[in-house]
Amino acid sequence: MRCLVTGASGFLGSWLVRRLLLHGHSVAGLVRVNSDLWRLEDHLAGIEILHGTLEDTDGMRAALRGHCFDAVFHLAWSGVTAEFRNHPAQLSVNVIGTIRLWEFAEASGCKHWIGVGSQAEYGICDRVLTEDLPARPVTAYGVAKLASGMLTEKMAECVGTRHTWLRLLSSYGPGDDERHMIPTVIRSLLRRERPSISKGEQLWDYLYVEDAAEALCQVLHTGASGIFNLSSGRATTIRALVEMIRDEIDPGLPIGFGEVPYRTDQVMRLEGDISRITSATGWKPAVDIRDGLRRTVESYRTQLRECGAR
Repeated sequence: MRCLVTGASGFLGSWLVRRLLLHGHSVAGLVRVNSDLWRLEDHLAGIEILHGTLEDTDGMRAALRGHCFDAVFHLAWSGVTAEFRNHPAQLSVNVIGTIRLWEFAEASGCKHWIGVGSQAEYGICDRVLTEDLPARPVTAYGVAKLASGMLTEKMAECVGTRHTWLRLLSSYGPGDDERHMIPTVIRSLLRRERPSISKGEQLWDYLYVEDAAEALCQVLHTGASGIFNLSSGRATTIRALVEMIRDEIDPGLPIGFGEVPYRTDQVMRLEGDISRITSATGWKPAVDIRDGLRRTVESYRTQLRECGAR
């Protein structure tokens, strides 16, 4: 199939490009003009790079004009870090940009729209997340994700296009944004530094990024439609997770548990039920948390060795 991946140079987007190529699909990636393509450097010869952003819908239209796509994977988003979670651009850029992208995709002949949403659509919930729970987002980011999913779903229904919306909880792995907790802890410990974190009582569900990318591929292959949670289906305390990272590097290294206070809006439980996506596609995570963390730590070790060799 001919596939478009928006946000192709990002963490999950780059892994999705790899998996789509592995499955024999033709891939075009929509990225910003100034995007650093380091995550895609081993695959650039096999994909077509298009330049466009959700902020500049005229430029995005020009980039996509004349192209035909069987499926569109929408992963691009503006303002994903914590400081932008309540920025007005969540609505003015992301929702409007997503609607315009949908229109361009539909004009290109797209038969299957696959969007990546977020656990933020549920809001704060002290129970296992199932897709039939009421959506009560508490951030502009969550509202924008929910609105984008609902609006594209309605437009797909009107024209008979297949629509899939996957609410991603938390992913991790090689190539992650270094501002996130797992990369920060790994880099600190590899430098023999003492990372300062919270008490670590949060119970969180982390999915290895290659598994997340494969789930998106299986949605495409099976034609599964509707709303699905995308997670490992198993939660681990942050304390246990950090200790696993520490033990992989050096069990004797100290960790500053409790040195960082919880945020006022701290999510203490984030755990997804994945029975719906498993039933619809047959997909299940293949990489458990220990193996995934081992692979992630090794990727950072390799980076450090390569930097030291230069």
